[in-house]
Amino acid sequence: MCGTHFMISGICMEPLLGLVHPENEDWTCFEQTASLDIKSFFGFESTAEKIAMKQYAASIKKGKEIIEYYLRELEEEGVTHIPRWTPPAVSGAAVARLQLLPPSAARAIPVNSLDADYIRRYLGDLTPLQESCLIRLRQWLQETHKGKIPKDQHVLRFLRARDFSLDKARELLCQSLTWRKQHQVDFLLDTWHQPQLLQEYFTGAWNHHDKGGRPLYILRLGQMDTKGLVRALGEEVLLKQVLSIIEEGLRRCEENTRVFGCPISCWTCLVDLEGLNMRHLWRPGVKALLRIIEVVEANYPETLGRLLILRAPRVFPMLWTLVSPLIDENTRKKFLVYAGNDYQGPGGLVDYIDKEIIPDFLKGDCVCDVPEGGLVPKSLYRTAEELESEENRLLTDSIYKSASIFKGAPCEMLIEISEASSVITWDFDVCKGEVIFNIYHSKRAPQAPKKDSLGTHGIPSLGAVNVQLIDRSWVLGQDYSMVEKAFTCREGESVQGSHITRWPGFYILQWRFHSSPAYTASSLPRVDDVLASLQVSSHKCKIMYYTEVLASRDFRGSMTSLKSCHSGFSQFSNATTSSSQSNASSISR
Repeated sequence: MCGTHFMISGICMEPLLGLVHPENEDWTCFEQTASLDIKSFFGFESTAEKIAMKQYAASIKKGKEIIEYYLRELEEEGVTHIPRWTPPAVSGAAVARLQLLPPSAARAIPVNSLDADYIRRYLGDLTPLQESCLIRLRQWLQETHKGKIPKDQHVLRFLRARDFSLDKARELLCQSLTWRKQHQVDFLLDTWHQPQLLQEYFTGAWNHHDKGGRPLYILRLGQMDTKGLVRALGEEVLLKQVLSIIEEGLRRCEENTRVFGCPISCWTCLVDLEGLNMRHLWRPGVKALLRIIEVVEANYPETLGRLLILRAPRVFPMLWTLVSPLIDENTRKKFLVYAGNDYQGPGGLVDYIDKEIIPDFLKGDCVCDVPEGGLVPKSLYRTAEELESEENRLLTDSIYKSASIFKGAPCEMLIEISEASSVITWDFDVCKGEVIFNIYHSKRAPQAPKKDSLGTHGIPSLGAVNVQLIDRSWVLGQDYSMVEKAFTCREGESVQGSHITRWPGFYILQWRFHSSPAYTASSLPRVDDVLASLQVSSHKCKIMYYTEVLASRDFRGSMTSLKSCHSGFSQFSNATTSSSQSNASSISR
């Protein structure tokens, strides 16, 4: 049926569109829209608009009456079912050519259905309802999206991720397209240059394909120094590394689709956890991983076909508890976990990967070009300012903060605790000088400038001049109290620890300048101490720190993230300073 068309010093279009109902393939939806553009009507534009709206309402009513009339005529003739009309199909080659056209040209060519051969070769099995959703979403993109129109395979991933709910898939896809444009992700493979440090210490690489033709990526996570990579390169670089891997995976999927002659839209990832221990559960590293997972889940749904986790140690359930809540349920179903040597033999890797492709370090025949990893030298660690200096950042902030400490000007951080038994955790490195670390508690809120005001569990921004939160008029033991025994940290040391709060209120983490002791004739310093003091500036110290507050119910699963069992990382020790407080501190010498 055609709607009534009219013009008033301009143009009005009123098309009627019939579509398959999104929830019932036997129903038809009629969608009628109109647009009116009044160029000029001698000051009577408002009146003309009202007349047009009245005419439009009458047109809709008349159209409905006509449809109902012919439906009654069909019923009287005994016709109760009409086969769906199928428009001339567009060949697979034509669709492929269409997706190579510029966006302006592609929008001018309507595609109302997809060729069965094209679907079978490039998209996989689709029901009529699913095909209809794909066509409608693609048409909507052609009409509204400014820029490169994503390929059908990409659009289909978002539909599958939202169980073919058109509105939900459209919302997710629009957010992702905006994100890709903002951060120029479409050009990532051409512009991203992998730092030499990643080439040496990032223990992952592509390696052929699995039995289904999916590209295969191998990651030796247990051999990777996650803390060293985060501290030397920052989250931003690691996120770009992950995104470049995924973009390369999408490219390989397209290539394998052509090679194997069947749709391949996802890949297989093999993760070897041999060597995984408590140092991999380092809290800032886990948080960085969670942030990367959030970005990937939002922008690359349905790209992982299968995740094979091998040689999972006893600490793996702890890591899984931390990361699994952020992983989509459909994705979690694709995880297969093997402990010890269970991956060998029937039911193991050979069910998914040919033996000649299985890596040699997993008893296979393939020599893989995967870096061996190892510890990143601390001399390559960078400050938070250096890590945040890059332009067009994908992440708005860094996990770590930097602070300078001067004589008489300590670095103090305020944390407000509303629930007793909450756990304050910290991780910091002394980049320069020696500092003394303390934790204090006060029922009174310190008077901080408005620019550095804090909410619950907030962290102030520290500029060149530190804000002193503990008022000089306060008296220790009356206005505030020490809840942790102070300890000295030297240059190059890493410190991790936690404090279980006994009372609500305000807690202050303090790092203050440590002056060299005054020696007397009766207590001469050792030569080593004198040489060490000469290497440290007498005016300034620098630290990089991270802190987080955990609810008491969440602490059990996170306690292990403070531990480490390698000399290159912080050693873990427990100490109780009094019966009223519990503390877990760590220092790496």
